[in-house]
Amino acid sequence: MGKSKFPMTAEEVKIIKDDYHNFIDSINPPLNEEDSKMIDEAFTLAVEAHKFQRRKSGEPYIHHPLEVTRICYHEIGLGPTSLTCALLHDIVEDTEVKLDELKYRFGTKVAKIVDGLTKLDGSYNVQSPQAENYKKVLSTLVYDVRVVLIKMADRLHNLRTIGSMPRHKQLRIAAETSYIYVPLAHRLGLYNIKKEFEDIIFKISEEKKYNEIRDKLQESQEQRDSYISEFISPLKEKLLELGVPYRVLGRPKSISSIYNKIKNKNVTFDEIYDLFAVRIIVDVPRDKEKSFCWQVYSLITDVYTPIPERLKDWVTNPKSNGYESLHTTIIGPQGKFVEIQIRTERMDEIAEKGFAAHWKYKGNETRMDVYDRWLDNIRELLDDDSSTDALEFISDFKTNLFKEEIYAFTPKGDMRIFPKGATALDFAFDIHSDVGYHAVAIKVNNKLVPMGYKLSNGDKVSVMTGKNQKPNENWLKLVVTGKAKSKIRSAVKEEKRKHGEFGKETLARKLKNMKVDFDLNVDMLVKFFNFKSRPDLFYAISNERVDLSKLKTLKIVGRKLVKEVKQKPVIDNSLKDKNRREDNADEQNINPIVYINGEPGEKYDYSFANCCNPIQGDDIFGFIASGSGLKIHRSNCPNAMHLLANYGYRVVKAEWGSNSNANFVVDLLIIGVDSGQGVIKGIVDKLSDDIGVNIRTFSINGDEGYYEGKISIFVKNNNQINLIIRKLKEIDGINSVERIEK
Repeated sequence: MGKSKFPMTAEEVKIIKDDYHNFIDSINPPLNEEDSKMIDEAFTLAVEAHKFQRRKSGEPYIHHPLEVTRICYHEIGLGPTSLTCALLHDIVEDTEVKLDELKYRFGTKVAKIVDGLTKLDGSYNVQSPQAENYKKVLSTLVYDVRVVLIKMADRLHNLRTIGSMPRHKQLRIAAETSYIYVPLAHRLGLYNIKKEFEDIIFKISEEKKYNEIRDKLQESQEQRDSYISEFISPLKEKLLELGVPYRVLGRPKSISSIYNKIKNKNVTFDEIYDLFAVRIIVDVPRDKEKSFCWQVYSLITDVYTPIPERLKDWVTNPKSNGYESLHTTIIGPQGKFVEIQIRTERMDEIAEKGFAAHWKYKGNETRMDVYDRWLDNIRELLDDDSSTDALEFISDFKTNLFKEEIYAFTPKGDMRIFPKGATALDFAFDIHSDVGYHAVAIKVNNKLVPMGYKLSNGDKVSVMTGKNQKPNENWLKLVVTGKAKSKIRSAVKEEKRKHGEFGKETLARKLKNMKVDFDLNVDMLVKFFNFKSRPDLFYAISNERVDLSKLKTLKIVGRKLVKEVKQKPVIDNSLKDKNRREDNADEQNINPIVYINGEPGEKYDYSFANCCNPIQGDDIFGFIASGSGLKIHRSNCPNAMHLLANYGYRVVKAEWGSNSNANFVVDLLIIGVDSGQGVIKGIVDKLSDDIGVNIRTFSINGDEGYYEGKISIFVKNNNQINLIIRKLKEIDGINSVERIEK
């Protein structure tokens, strides 16, 4: 988005106004007079404020806030106040309109929500501006969840229209979405939005594979519809006997989830048995929901054979994001496995629209407080003074966005929900901070266990405390939840602060004897002794881990200590660069050409990241690393999401040149059936003789008819490695060949 010399034309204004009125007409029930007036005023202000702005695609910018508003209503189910804020969500950040004006015209609530949606200014002197902005938005959860819900709609529309953005920016936005918005959408129960997020991310990162699966799904649509009809046919009469309205839907899995199954289970598209789930939805009163869901289950299992271990009852115990449904897998027509989801209309609305639908029904249901406990945990994280570091906060916050969960119980039978992998010590902190601080022993199912014991579903946990017990830094390795980590970190910092007072007094006396000022010198000494902060320095001094005799090496100028700077010998950088290029040439024959921001890579001090070893033809980006120059990473590098999501401002555009003389090292994992017919010879002959590539290393291990081989080879580019993988799969007995992700 940028300011344009060309304001909207009369024709564009007419189109915008028509779109707006069509949207207002679609709201059902119609808005009352007061809400209608407020939204009209917000629309008029937004059109005027954004009239000189256009999106990267060239269309008037006002299309974006209008589409975000449409998503808020139709796809999330938000009300008039949220729709007003959605129309105004970019107005303070991108135009001359001030927050005070919004407060005057629309009231405090609207102004506060829009402020929550406005990025922080001047945050580029912090470790991660992106993390600081995440923290600001997430902090709004404790006073108004609508900020995050509108942000979800904003991100969804940006992703839907991302095609006009440069490739490296697409990668950054996709990584941000995957890192924070996908798990947040899951935690807020926004299933459809989460699914679309994941599919667009997959399309950005693996467009060719995305298109292949999309095309296969489209080709098999008629076949799936026919199968659902065959499946439901013997059930129709039985369902009618229930005497309640019902619907049957056959929903395909998301493209990204299908790909993950293909990749993780090493199967083909045709081998995935649960490409779609059949959903049976009944319309019954709230007090009869549970019994009718089980009646539908009984009817289905009268006709088809169920797989008992695949039965999941989220009707009795809803998921931590409010999701309610009865899931089972049966053996359907033609012997195919079919996943069945049984739910009511109310459950379906909550499953589709999540948090907003939850609040719609909350007034009629006192037991359903799944979000309240989660929001209490977020409040505790935000209230904790030790979580000043934004990256630290985001890391702790993400543990509250877990997908897989377990249930554990107190001795009195109260149920607690945790992320999979949570420990006995996590349980102690979940009961109460003081219980966690003073935990000395923990019993699970009446047996004493280590504090780091991983909990399982149904565990009954009791915690014994002692008043003299205190947390230490090692406890951070024993917990996974954000609450436990932040509380332990806070306690450790407080303990350090108390001990640090002695170190502070020691340093103050030393500086006084040297006749220099404490306040003028302390920050310089933090850097001099290689510490991150004053408390860290003071604590180290109190533990006698700092050699204060080194102060004598500093010069005293007035009341200040000054570090003497030694003159460094002059180095001929051109010679240094020449040697570096020659070294790289020895390793790879010739340094492959990379263009960075459209310029030859030789202008930059760049190298290839060891974490992903990109080869020519891989999708890549450049990342300006602290102290180690510019690193070239693959876009699907294991570290890419973290780098792009938290340090996007350090990302630069990187592209391969046309150089084909470079050699790259690639590692492959080969899995197959050991038939005893010269497996190694077959692989070596195929690589050396048929394809003509050099092998660097080769190791293979076999057991009980199964073998796993790791082979390191030299290749020219991405196309060659794809050819090699395809050719190796042609060898009898080889089941899979994959490039190893380091």
